[in-house]
Amino acid sequence: MKKMNLLKKNPPSYNAFRGGSYSLIISAVVLALLVVANVFASALPSAMTKYDISSTKLYSVTSNTKVVVNALEQDVTIYWIVQSGKEDDIIENLLSKYETLSGHIKVVKKNPDVFPTFTEQYTNETVQNNSLIVECGDRSRFIGYDDIYIQEADVYSYSYNTSFDGEGAITSAIDYVVSEELPQLYMLEGHGEAELPATFSEQIEKENIEVSSFSLLTVDSVPEEADCVLIYAPTSDISEEEQKMLANYVTDGGKLLVMAGPTEEGTLKNLYGLLEAYGVEASDGVVIEADREHYAFQAPYVLLPDMAGSDITDSLIEENYFPIMPISQGMKSTGSSGNGTVTELLTTSDAAFSKIAGYSLSTYEKEEDDIDGPFSVALSVEANSGGKIVWFASSSFLEDMYNAYSSGANGDMAMNALSSLVGESEAMAIRSKSLNYNYLTISASTSSLLKVMMIGVFPLLYLGIGICVVLTRRKKQNETV
Repeated sequence: MKKMNLLKKNPPSYNAFRGGSYSLIISAVVLALLVVANVFASALPSAMTKYDISSTKLYSVTSNTKVVVNALEQDVTIYWIVQSGKEDDIIENLLSKYETLSGHIKVVKKNPDVFPTFTEQYTNETVQNNSLIVECGDRSRFIGYDDIYIQEADVYSYSYNTSFDGEGAITSAIDYVVSEELPQLYMLEGHGEAELPATFSEQIEKENIEVSSFSLLTVDSVPEEADCVLIYAPTSDISEEEQKMLANYVTDGGKLLVMAGPTEEGTLKNLYGLLEAYGVEASDGVVIEADREHYAFQAPYVLLPDMAGSDITDSLIEENYFPIMPISQGMKSTGSSGNGTVTELLTTSDAAFSKIAGYSLSTYEKEEDDIDGPFSVALSVEANSGGKIVWFASSSFLEDMYNAYSSGANGDMAMNALSSLVGESEAMAIRSKSLNYNYLTISASTSSLLKVMMIGVFPLLYLGIGICVVLTRRKKQNETV
């Protein structure tokens, strides 16, 4: 009886309605919370909601960029020249990161269909979609689409590799427009010096270093405004008077970057004489490497030297890059000078030797008059007076061919050296990021084995397992019946 009264008091329909209402309310609350969470997440910066899992960190920025951007004290505007609906996703993601990093950076879209003459005040070049203009006050820099997506010839496959250099180009442009004074690099001429390779010259421009040429024959001393003097691949020696001027320049705190190897006429005695004051002697001839692990392309004169840790080489060591030094002069530090500290950056193996015959050598075998190694083929000198020298004992290592063979390590090391001399370090060495696919190369036998496994073995195995499962279930059903 009590049970009947309870049912009358709370009939089944009422309980079902009550349970359904409760479930509806809970669902509505959960849905509302999800909507609020989505709205909140959409309002967050993309840097907090997206994680870069690409192998080249295509959607991330380096610590170099963060240092440059976080130090901004002036407002910088980045004009994004792009038609509506044709925005590049990678560039858009990158620009959003710059805006997130600093309140001094503002990105403004400029549709060329709406503002057809806007870019004429900044550049005379043809402006493609997704080009950029970085502006601060009266200074500006145009970054073309071709400067962001770079195509370079692959000397191995006779094809082109595409890389993304958006971060490097934008950070360099920001550093340029906010800098009142740019480093001054003076290139010595008058001794048959070669022209700078295109790749290295472009890198110098990217690092916002202004380049001027000068001759010591027309001046009484190195110009005071020179932050660094570059001597690149001379074919004839400097005079004793020029040697004195360069030595005085370093003694007075100047910075000197030399890239000079052996010439067909022999050693550049006066030029290399600059190192004698610091206990470094140059050996005659061309360095030949007898250790197979220390030379490349079956050419014993194309050296793969060992790298020592320093501000110039650390970034290469961390990324496992290896410079190549072709046709090099051998240098030996005696350690007997009290005028400065010598650091050997690149050294040969103990098996290396210098062929006295130089360019006239007829064999790679060691002969009686040849000079025993090991040698240094790149070194830096810290003078007690505050001056500094970085010396590469090869005139050819920056050539585009050898730079490509080293995967850009030669150019990176030279730029690291130059940046350390002129005092620019934060905006340097932002490497472009490859967009090429990495293919897995396997042998023909492995390929055949995989085909047999994937097309034959695995399908038959799965079929056999299925048949066993079906037969087992039917057996159990029959036993139950």
